[in-house]
Amino acid sequence: MSQPEPDVTPWLSGAQLDDWRAVMALVMTLPVVLDAQLKRDSGMTLFEYHVLAALSESPHDEAAMSDLARLSQSSPSRLSHAVGRLEDAGLVVRGSCVAAGKRTSARLTPEGRARVESAAPGHVREVRRVVVDLLGPERFAALGDAGRAVVQAAVPELAAVVAPITDRGDA
Repeated sequence: MSQPEPDVTPWLSGAQLDDWRAVMALVMTLPVVLDAQLKRDSGMTLFEYHVLAALSESPHDEAAMSDLARLSQSSPSRLSHAVGRLEDAGLVVRGSCVAAGKRTSARLTPEGRARVESAAPGHVREVRRVVVDLLGPERFAALGDAGRAVVQAAVPELAAVVAPITDRGDA
């Protein structure tokens, strides 16, 4: 009978555990804070806002549902329910996306564009309040770099989505 393998788990040091707890608090708290601001000021969830924002940044304000699900790291079911609510509100329409190989797509309506454009200033103010201005340029850039590294390791197919699209001259 062979002996059990010794514990080779690379446990976190005390300092690493402290930092990990802070990262987990950030990951758990930030979406709640941003969601509350958007619900209060715009009547939409953070997830719905990001769906509308993704569509507003897509060519012709349209994207295949499967692409939106992948970008949002959402199940097709969760995305479908959210898009259904947005569709009921007249903010998006679903249809066939010929450019996406006849897959189902979501397209932003003019009302949807107006809604996301109306929500954006308050959302940006909250993002600045709780992250950007609080951290300052260097720490915020480091957080962005860290986020890109984690996404690259965890979900490599999304790395292009979070790749920098501007140079650091606009900081």
